Amino acid sequence: MPLETDAEIAELLNETRVIAMVGASDRPDRASYGVMQFLQDHGYRVMPVNPQITGETVHGEFVWRDLAQIGEPIDMVDIFRRSEAAGEAVDEAIAAGAKSVWMQLGVINEGAAARAEAAGLKVVMDRCPKIEIARLGLGRVS
Repeated sequence: MPLETDAEIAELLNETRVIAMVGASDRPDRASYGVMQFLQDHGYRVMPVNPQITGETVHGEFVWRDLAQIGEPIDMVDIFRRSEAAGEAVDEAIAAGAKSVWMQLGVINEGAAARAEAAGLKVVMDRCPKIEIARLGLGRVS
């Protein structure tokens, strides 16, 4: 089952330090742009992943083509993709050894969630970490 209680969500956010954001954008009008800045402001390292802008930088971080290219430990994969495309990102997260996957608001893919859980990853669906951090009153991570 995906994480749903406040305690489960808070624990995941508190133990996460490095987030790979699949579908990150360099456009200020996109939700992922603002969420990435918010997460950085709260002490997370956020590595943007977007094959269309690979090699550029967003909020000071190099944009990666895919999760496999990153080559360093990833705590969470935050997925800003349509529900149908989330499965591919989840499969990449499993292959990359991520500890959790977080599907953004409106992103629901039960099959991908089940695959992630079967591989030992924690799963959050249809939520936004920016909203949850503010709602739960979580401070900056160290």
